Amino acid sequence: MTPIKTIGAAELRSRLQRGEVLNMIDVREDVEVALGMIPGAKHIPMNEIPERLQAIDPAEETIFICRSGYRSERVCEYLQHLGRDNAVNLEGGMLSWAGLESES
Repeated sequence: MTPIKTIGAAELRSRLQRGEVLNMIDVREDVEVALGMIPGAKHIPMNEIPERLQAIDPAEETIFICRSGYRSERVCEYLQHLGRDNAVNLEGGMLSWAGLESES
């Protein structure tokens, strides 16, 4: 199996600051996203991904986000298994993103 594509929090922030329009999906549960999301991300809980595949454009890069990077990596593996190779995992998830925010 091909390794899962990843992006670091610093690179993601840099791309957003440059004005790139990115497809981002936060796969955390409702109670988690209530605490905050990366601006521009859509929310599709991990357990809803199989029934909401039509919301994920297979032709576009999509960055998946969770708390630590584990659940989003599982989603990327699932999509890769379906032949969708444009799934990218945010390494370290929201924990790494929050670490950037506290540094700024």
